[in-house]
Amino acid sequence: MNIQRAKQEIKNTIAAYLEKDEDGAYMIPRVRQRPVLLMGPPGIGKTQIMEQIAAECSLALVAYTITHHTRQSAIGLPFIVEKEYDGQVRSVTEYTMSEIIASVHDRMKASGKREGILFIDEINCVSETLAPAMLQFLQGKTFGNQPVPEGWIIVAAGNPPQYNRSVREFDIVTLDRVKLIEVEADLAAWKSFAYTARIHGAILSYLDIHRENFYRIETTVEGKRFVTARGWQDLSEMLCAYERLGIEPDREVIGQYLQHSVVARDFANYLSLYTRYREDYRIEEILSGIIRPGTLSKLRFAPFDERLEVTALLLTRLSGDFADAYDQDRMTDRLFAMVKNLHARVEQEEKMLPSQAWEEIISAQETDYEAGKAAGYNEKDLKRELGRAISRARQWKEELAERSVSEGRELSGEETFEFLRGSFEEESGRRTDLLDRAQQHLEYAFDFMESAFGESQEMVFFITELQTNFYADWFLKERECDRFYMYNKKLLLHDRDAAIKEQLDQIREMQIT
Repeated sequence: MNIQRAKQEIKNTIAAYLEKDEDGAYMIPRVRQRPVLLMGPPGIGKTQIMEQIAAECSLALVAYTITHHTRQSAIGLPFIVEKEYDGQVRSVTEYTMSEIIASVHDRMKASGKREGILFIDEINCVSETLAPAMLQFLQGKTFGNQPVPEGWIIVAAGNPPQYNRSVREFDIVTLDRVKLIEVEADLAAWKSFAYTARIHGAILSYLDIHRENFYRIETTVEGKRFVTARGWQDLSEMLCAYERLGIEPDREVIGQYLQHSVVARDFANYLSLYTRYREDYRIEEILSGIIRPGTLSKLRFAPFDERLEVTALLLTRLSGDFADAYDQDRMTDRLFAMVKNLHARVEQEEKMLPSQAWEEIISAQETDYEAGKAAGYNEKDLKRELGRAISRARQWKEELAERSVSEGRELSGEETFEFLRGSFEEESGRRTDLLDRAQQHLEYAFDFMESAFGESQEMVFFITELQTNFYADWFLKERECDRFYMYNKKLLLHDRDAAIKEQLDQIREMQIT
């Protein structure tokens, strides 16, 4: 299965394992809660989906790459204790707490979450001395003599032997005690993640054209050559950083991430074209409603790849608009809840000063932020919504304090609320402005697509990508776009009919032969 299907299957497993009866006991007993074992090629996002699952299920997360550990750090250090057996005192070996189990308890204490996920990566690549401990871990949910706490789901991941020479095969006894999920590299599934991760537009459009280069691992006389999903994502981060810094990435830089000379060279050439087309076709002008006749005539005689790249450039720019509106929407929702909370306190006429009440509300959000970090959630995602809301709330607090000082008195609860309501309305206005901008840009993009391509494969690609893009999908639920639904119904239905007809023709040919 692909990584997105695997993610949903793990979420379903967690829901089943953490289901409780009316007495608070787990419906599936601990002994029947098989660890999940994810097996698949390296770099397809196994670790990243665990971060997403933990956040979406509101669970703590402890993640370890087991190849970085020794037997001592995994199961603890031995020490001698005296114990009495049958009236005789004997020296017995016991073990200190495993570093991994200790980390689970530390995470529970820091995050306040009693339930979580213990994720062990590269579990089938451990050393000879650690291998028995890993088998014991999978079979008995313990490290040394310390059990994984109740309420913690075990997920392990490994690579098939063809990708790693140090892989150890599990025996049937062990495999019969795990829930095995085999994962394959899948571009369509990865793209769903890639949009939310804001992967660079050049990478997305390149892979749309050269799907065969998404994931390649080859053995040649010169050694291993490979490209993985992890490589594309890390390259994306560097491309975005270079753009911010005004640095032009060359083939050598790209080859540091795409360790396949043919793919690296091909993408480097594509990136140069991508940058040139963005300037030549004046994408910003198109999204401002300006369509130059020269642009249309140039596209009319352009090869299909070039036409597709221009469409991809439009989609990339639109995706940025949708994402900006989404971020502002989430931050606005959180600020609304904070202002509403203050209003409730003012109405209750608490003895606490309004400024103190607002500080408490901000502090509660900061506690949530720190708890998210402590639980192992992605900090970039936390900053994007919660962090920005906290920053804006603190800015309002400073403005309130300045007004209080200038007037030489503490503002009343009603005055504080009115100020915050006005500030919130400004923030809400920014949300509306961003939605309006995205809507206008989308309409201008449709104007251009109709003028340049009509009901063509480029339009099918445009509509399909809007459906795939998480932020575009969210936006289209917020703001209706008649032309999107019209083309979606007309073109994609036509494509489905054509595909069905082709399948029927193939079946008829098989029957004839």
